[in-house]
Amino acid sequence: MSSERLIYLPLGGAGEIGMNCYVYGYGKPGKERLIVVDLGVTFPDMDGTPGVDLILPDISWLRENSDRIDAVFITHAHEDHVGAVGHLFEQLGVRIHARAFTARIARGKLAEYGISDDAVQVASAWPETVQAGPFSVGFLPISHSIPESSALVIDTPAGRVIHSGDFKLDTTPLVGEPWDPVLWGEVSKGGVKALICDSTNVFSPQPGRSEASIGDNIEKLIAGAPNMVVATTFASNVARVKTLAEAGARAGRSICLMGRAMRRMIEASIETGVLDSFPKVVQSEDATAIPRENLMLIVTGSQGERRAASAQLARGKYHGITLKEGDLFLFSSKTIPGNEKGVIRIMNQFSEQGVDVVDDHGGDYHVSGHANRPDLETLQDVVNPQIVVPMHGEHRHLREHVKLSEGNGRQGILAVNGMMIDLTGNAPKVAEYIETGRTYLDGSVQIGALDGIVRDRIRMALNGHVVVTLILDEEDEPLGEPWCEIMGLAEVGRSDTGLSDVLEADLSQFLGRAKAKTLTDDERLEKEIKAIVRKSCQNEIGKKPEVTVVVSRLM
Repeated sequence: MSSERLIYLPLGGAGEIGMNCYVYGYGKPGKERLIVVDLGVTFPDMDGTPGVDLILPDISWLRENSDRIDAVFITHAHEDHVGAVGHLFEQLGVRIHARAFTARIARGKLAEYGISDDAVQVASAWPETVQAGPFSVGFLPISHSIPESSALVIDTPAGRVIHSGDFKLDTTPLVGEPWDPVLWGEVSKGGVKALICDSTNVFSPQPGRSEASIGDNIEKLIAGAPNMVVATTFASNVARVKTLAEAGARAGRSICLMGRAMRRMIEASIETGVLDSFPKVVQSEDATAIPRENLMLIVTGSQGERRAASAQLARGKYHGITLKEGDLFLFSSKTIPGNEKGVIRIMNQFSEQGVDVVDDHGGDYHVSGHANRPDLETLQDVVNPQIVVPMHGEHRHLREHVKLSEGNGRQGILAVNGMMIDLTGNAPKVAEYIETGRTYLDGSVQIGALDGIVRDRIRMALNGHVVVTLILDEEDEPLGEPWCEIMGLAEVGRSDTGLSDVLEADLSQFLGRAKAKTLTDDERLEKEIKAIVRKSCQNEIGKKPEVTVVVSRLM
């Protein structure tokens, strides 16, 4: 019996939606050669991660084992799969492999860090493969809501693994490659050890719909609009952007793309041959001269992003354009869970301007890029894997996907972030647990989730902040009165006196009776002052703020 093993280790994207990062390894335990699949990000929110710019997977384990990594493979160009390549590349130090469209997006992210294009190797579609240590990896086309999305066929000495990536079974995707069950059947006919599979829509009971099914509805909506039309969708959904633009052009409207990400995706699609045609567009500076009834804007910000074009239009003006009563704004997208507040805020801001807002509650103007439950069953039937390991989903999605697989007579195992799975034998098993988590990009610095920085920021946001400054003379006696600066707190409390005045009076009384052993001990003095400030604030305003004490001693 071989002492070598085949392992699968999710570091992000298993037990959550976003921040995808998966590791495969083959070799002797603890000495396996490794490949990494996807380096994605997820996005912060003001409730849990205030002030944070991006959230990255914690790759401490990979960094510690960087000498064992042979390559990184990126399945497609969505931010939750490629967004971290620039931030994490130098910590891994190995070449990235991706298909042409994804490679162009990845190179753009690396360029922001001064990293050469040579760091990304452009790969061709299956049957061509890339050799990386004991792995032979091929990019197997699959339809999704972005061009050139690919599953990975990973051949190892322990058998073939198929990593589905994000996918849907769309035979008419309009842009990109269609679902090809014959090709997938040929790839799978020699036997597949494990299918590592997207779980996002496992609870959706109806078969997924094609991108081609919504074009007529969009065209009718735009053609019937009397005034300016604005539409937003995911910038990466090139097929949808093209559908929107062509519908507007057929309605006799000039098309203007607004938002850097929107323009970048279309440019990348044309340059890499993903798009062979796209309606003529006008620049934003020229759009203001076009009659409103003859203009259509396609803008970024379908998820309520504060700095995107949609949000700026909702706040009043963007690139000289203001929406008016009777204009139409279409959300040709699904709101990702967690983004509801931002999207609803923008919808209401448009409503206050008299703009008619159309969303996709009826399913007329958007289709998902992920496989629904019947489609997952279809893929499993075509691939017929020995083992199914769900990924890309919250815990409830993964658990339900395991049930679905086992209900169809296949072995399934629930693997969340940090759970290393041994796929070598006839049944998958947990090999070990790896400590994992999140890393925050805070400004230009990466910080750990346990560093306390975000925790302190949340505490200040919830409780306010008081800075106490105290000067002691050469005899360790207070020189003058202490003074307090308050931030994020009510200025007047129950006593109808300024909160700062109350705190300063209470601290003066304390200092007047404090003994020498307290006044000469900075740590003890700081502890006492914090306790008094918190108690006084609790009495005055019902809050216990964060307190910073600054003690200056004259020498």
